[in-house]
Amino acid sequence: MRPLNFPDYGFRLKSSENNTHIFDAIRKKFVVLQPEEWVRQHVVNYLMIDKKYPKSLINVEKQLTINHLRKRYDVVVFKPDGRIDILVECKAPHIEITQRTFDQIARYNLQLQSNYLMVTNGLEHYYCKMDLDVEKYRFLTDIPDFSR
Repeated sequence: MRPLNFPDYGFRLKSSENNTHIFDAIRKKFVVLQPEEWVRQHVVNYLMIDKKYPKSLINVEKQLTINHLRKRYDVVVFKPDGRIDILVECKAPHIEITQRTFDQIARYNLQLQSNYLMVTNGLEHYYCKMDLDVEKYRFLTDIPDFSR
């Protein structure tokens, strides 16, 4: 996999069944290494190592229903009280981040009500602070570090 715009996290990789797998510390298992998964695992490590979010507050690839359609979010970070703090949308490195990507995460967030959004393809990262009252977001240079 190509290098991304994240630090090197020293991932655990293994090969089996003609596929490379990467260890997901959140799901506690090896998963097939696809380009989007490569980005997702970098994001998870960025949140845990660089931003100091506890592993226990991070959730990966869970299903939600929006307008009777089943969707999956990539990464969610919860606050200690159980409310959602950060919603992350990951794209493969070859996928351009467009307005459509922001529309997708905004639709998810109408239901999830996250305080912060992160959109990344591993090369470009966008961070937003939500104003849920007016359903708008303001771009930031980064998301905040974990604090209780």
